[in-house]
Amino acid sequence: MLTSEDKREFVIGSFVQLLIILHWLMAFFYAPVDVNQGPVYRIMFLHVPSAITAFGSSLGLCVFSVLALRDRSERLMAWSKGTAEVGLIFTLLTLATGSIWGRPTWGTWWTWDARLTTTFLLALLYAGYLLLYGSMAPGTGRTRVCAVLGILIFADVPVIYKSVTWWRTLHQPPSMIREGGSTMDPEILWTLVAGILVMCIYAAWLVRVRGRNIMLADEIESASYATLSAP
Repeated sequence: MLTSEDKREFVIGSFVQLLIILHWLMAFFYAPVDVNQGPVYRIMFLHVPSAITAFGSSLGLCVFSVLALRDRSERLMAWSKGTAEVGLIFTLLTLATGSIWGRPTWGTWWTWDARLTTTFLLALLYAGYLLLYGSMAPGTGRTRVCAVLGILIFADVPVIYKSVTWWRTLHQPPSMIREGGSTMDPEILWTLVAGILVMCIYAAWLVRVRGRNIMLADEIESASYATLSAP
């Protein structure tokens, strides 16, 4: 039987899905075709929001990790794990859409470009965090180790962002936030900004739902252990 909280999450999730559909209608029917790349550039409206959401997830993981170090709370660790899972999904989506976009524009699916390599490293760090979390027993030790790694993961994000200016890369330099203002057409810029907002809202909802599920799973596991150990 669905609880009131389950119903509320369903309504919120349905609303977020509607926002995603509206954004894609903007991407295909409001934003004009790019004069240089043609229709293939539209994958940018998924690629860029996914990348920013992956980076934002690392910030959320860092915040939860700092709080977990202070409070030693398993509840905060559940939120941290949920955030890392969502961050990994969006990082993989960033790499996949980037490869699809790179094939017609660069002529290759993958190259060890500085930005691609540092983003791939972010995916490995997220995966490593989840493996470490799953391999350790709940307690102070897991909280401390995973929290430190969660903070270090965020340190990769500034490197990813500055990689196109620190090194010579195939990846284009920033075109939204740059000196002299954005170089994008207003319709493209507004569609991209809308996509970023929608994707961040979607990620926040996913973290909320996943964190809640992890806490419920932990409660069930603790109750099972208590029952088995009872005389």
